[in-house]
Amino acid sequence: MTSNAPAPRPGILDIVAYVPGQSHLASGAKAIKLSSNETPLGPSPRAVEAYQRERLALNRYPDGQASKLRAAIAARFGLNPDRIVCGAGSDELLNLLAQGYLGPGDEAIHTEHGFLVYEIATRATGAVPVVAPERNLTADVDAILGKVSTRTKIIFLANPNNPTGTYLPFDEVRRLRQGLPADVLLVLDGAYAEYVRRNDYEAGIELVGEGNNTIMTRTFSKIHGLAALRIGWAYCPANIAAVLNRIRGPFNLSGPAIAAGIAAMSDPEFVERAVAFNDEWLAWTAAQLRDLGLKVSPSVANFLLLHFPDDKPAFSAAAADAFLQSKAIILRRVAGYGLPNALRMSIGTEDENRAVVAALAEFMQAGQSSGMGENGGAADEATNKVAVDEAATNKAAADEAGA
Repeated sequence: MTSNAPAPRPGILDIVAYVPGQSHLASGAKAIKLSSNETPLGPSPRAVEAYQRERLALNRYPDGQASKLRAAIAARFGLNPDRIVCGAGSDELLNLLAQGYLGPGDEAIHTEHGFLVYEIATRATGAVPVVAPERNLTADVDAILGKVSTRTKIIFLANPNNPTGTYLPFDEVRRLRQGLPADVLLVLDGAYAEYVRRNDYEAGIELVGEGNNTIMTRTFSKIHGLAALRIGWAYCPANIAAVLNRIRGPFNLSGPAIAAGIAAMSDPEFVERAVAFNDEWLAWTAAQLRDLGLKVSPSVANFLLLHFPDDKPAFSAAAADAFLQSKAIILRRVAGYGLPNALRMSIGTEDENRAVVAALAEFMQAGQSSGMGENGGAADEATNKVAVDEAATNKAAADEAGA
């Protein structure tokens, strides 16, 4: 920074910018993209039709209150629409919560492998992010409570968590809420809630209804297949909804987004088909990858976390990533989440899932042929290919302190 240029507020330049999942190959070749947890089924045809109809009204401002969308969400889940706030993706809502409830010197807690946006949103306000360790890649209620201090203002909890795919049962979430001071806001991020089919899971609606200090965020980007439109929503106590509505943009959702969201809410059968598809291929893909000798974390979402052995460089995540990209397959590196030797794989179409399994089988065989623990043959080529990116990623991971 030079003395004759505008200076950002202290702490802003300490933020490590969020890097989305890779979308394209350097070669420009068409790729199988399984790096961003997008649904392979796309959006509901009803949502597409509603979006297309809105092209005739692009000169008009949208409804700044997103009233009809809030009403559609409320009808779908049996909620009070006055307590729903919509945002440009749940990311915007997470940032608004930080803006509304954090300031310099305050603290916000997130778990060891929690969503990277939590730390970014916290630091952007001048507050301090505090990391609670996880147990078996799962949020640990006692560890979170152990990090609470008089400076704690927010707990960010992704449930299920990205990128691990693990979740906390509702009894544990309730125990967390009961252990927190009444003036600490518990933010339950349910981006992948629709995918969970466990009797002990609840996304958070019940807890929100019981008091003034819990909020649940959701998104249309995952199960509804509307990631490009950026639609999120939060169910809040009335006092929190009032705060968010004071600081959000007056037209933070576009007209096409509102229309597509309303239509998506009217098509629960499409959601059920998407869930059934995910259930089938999540289980199939996990079993196939474990048969290859890979450790795969149990997941209740629409992605899998694949772990590569730390003591065998020929089988590292970096080498696997480069090998897969040589086959035009893009998964997600997760070193920035404190998982340098893992890859996250979104569940894709049947053909895409089969292609990943076949490519990883070839990769594992190539590594075995070159010698266990040695960088030879295909593994050596892969390691060399990612050397520069690996160095940059490791630096980012260190800076992010395990976010």
